[in-house]
Amino acid sequence: MVGIGTIVVGIIVMLVLLLSGLHVASVMILTALLGLLFGFGPDILAPLGNMMWSELNSFILTAIPLYILMGELLVQSEVAQRMYRSISDWLTWLPGGLLHTNIASSAMFAAISGSSVATAATIGTIAFPTFRAQNYDERWVAGSIASGATLGILIPPSINLIIYGAITETSIAALFIAGFVPGVLLALFFMITIAIAAVLYPAIAGSGKAGQSSAGRIKRLADLIPPLIIFALIIGSIYLGWATPTEAAAVGVVAALILAAINRKLSFAMLHASLLGTVRVTAMILLILTGAFFLNFSMGMLGVPGQISSFISALDVEPLTLIACLVLLYLVLGCFLDALAMMITTIPILFPIILEIGYDPVWFGVFVVIMCELALLTPPVGMNLYVVQGVRNRGQLTDVIRGVMPFFIGILILVALISIFPQIVLWLPQAMAG
Repeated sequence: MVGIGTIVVGIIVMLVLLLSGLHVASVMILTALLGLLFGFGPDILAPLGNMMWSELNSFILTAIPLYILMGELLVQSEVAQRMYRSISDWLTWLPGGLLHTNIASSAMFAAISGSSVATAATIGTIAFPTFRAQNYDERWVAGSIASGATLGILIPPSINLIIYGAITETSIAALFIAGFVPGVLLALFFMITIAIAAVLYPAIAGSGKAGQSSAGRIKRLADLIPPLIIFALIIGSIYLGWATPTEAAAVGVVAALILAAINRKLSFAMLHASLLGTVRVTAMILLILTGAFFLNFSMGMLGVPGQISSFISALDVEPLTLIACLVLLYLVLGCFLDALAMMITTIPILFPIILEIGYDPVWFGVFVVIMCELALLTPPVGMNLYVVQGVRNRGQLTDVIRGVMPFFIGILILVALISIFPQIVLWLPQAMAG
């Protein structure tokens, strides 16, 4: 067992290593090694190889490359592009016009990709030419794309929720269904933000609206059917008991391949590009997960979770006060760490505390993912900011940063609501379980 002082020193060492530019997986592994050597000596290192293999040799984790592959196939087969055009036909009457299409399209693509970065890149590539032709305020365009893309890690299926479930041994199915209502609420908050801004400052909405005829709009509704079918196959197969989340991901991949063939986009070159993208992203995620499992083992052996839980309990802090402190912590960390690194490095420390004060692990999973959404938009390391700026390929990054600021309000409102009323997150998974 180690004392609180030693734990604080360990956290400071880890943050210093992260800020020095080392990869997050290397930092976690190095921190864990130093802790184990300090507490037990070199003999404790002998079984670590077998332990890491047993952790990663997981049926649940197989879902990660499958969901990534499904998203890659859908992008390559132009399902996302057709979906975007169809949604834009029906939302241009709202104050803010096509800006709402960015949010709604991101929400729908999130429901079939599970990745915020993929959502930002896909929607950004489709959207910017249209908006420039109609003279929309590009800061609002970039902000709505970057913010809407954060829904990719909240609306099921979510890769981040899968990782959280693997680390904490929480039901992936319960996490998926728990993310649905907060995800829809956040999309609505974003759209309300756009509508209010467009009423107050009409110039942000450009010079005109899409001129698609009623017959054309109805005809293009067919383009919404493929993503809806895939979403129904994945979520329906899980909650009807036909498939596990991993098996449902495989079903989604097969459906994406069929759609690619129907759209005449299926080829060896397309499969090569999709598989290469999948391998790159999966390798990065699994390396970070290896570091996380290593750090979890080290902290468990050293008794860190128990020490921190006892320390927090002795403070006698109100649960909502503690949650407010966690929000501030994540806001600060989001300025220095990317979303995945922030989530994986904090869960082993904070998860026992959350259980100690009586919050549900499913609720905490959704809370952490929402805070990770903020990290995706927080300079200087917010990943979505750089993805959107890269796709935009003009102006300054500060334009994108200014564009996302109004959407911070919606995320913070959602955090406050789920903290005060946890049933917003929990009622649907509890109803499904009942």
